[in-house]
Amino acid sequence: MFARGASVAARGLSDHEQMNPIPWGAVYAGGVQLGAYALERTGAAERERLLRGCSTNVDNLAAGRWETLLSSALVVEEPMPLPYALLLVAVLGYAEYAYGAWWAAAVFLFGHAAATLLVYGALRGRADPQTRRAVDVGTSYGFNAVLGALTSALPRGAIRTAARVGLVALAAAPVVRRGRTFTDAGHLAALGVGIGVSLAFDCLSGAKHRKIT
Repeated sequence: MFARGASVAARGLSDHEQMNPIPWGAVYAGGVQLGAYALERTGAAERERLLRGCSTNVDNLAAGRWETLLSSALVVEEPMPLPYALLLVAVLGYAEYAYGAWWAAAVFLFGHAAATLLVYGALRGRADPQTRRAVDVGTSYGFNAVLGALTSALPRGAIRTAARVGLVALAAAPVVRRGRTFTDAGHLAALGVGIGVSLAFDCLSGAKHRKIT
């Protein structure tokens, strides 16, 4: 009887749950964090060289170093604060749960790359030398893209709309203030990309994913 009950319970799990036993979002965040601690142990000159080599700054992209669109998402300048690291794991984890690991990774990388290229396009012709070679690495563009895309998992109507408006307002606030940086603009762009993905999902009839209730 116990075996039969276990079999029924197993069949009750969705195929998606059975196929994704590894929390890849947590693995990614943990790997980035461990890498940051390892970088702290290297010499200042070597650390600077590694970070600039992975950076999607204007000089690297203008030189055709397109591989930095990936490498820049794998390193951070310093260890992530615990609250942000936990939020990153939570957002990526729910994206995996709702849509699958491949979807979460695709949105993360697409949002990261798209926001980076938008910022690059804006800075290419007018950035000063310091900005052109600035270190530009981290997880925040991808995080904002996935966060924006996850609004499609909210109930339709006022709740979903309010969430999108609220997130855009939060991301836009640093952009309109004095002292803004190109990273602030990148966060807004990445969030916009993610919300664009969520709007596309809204238009797909019969899209199956778990809703936040």
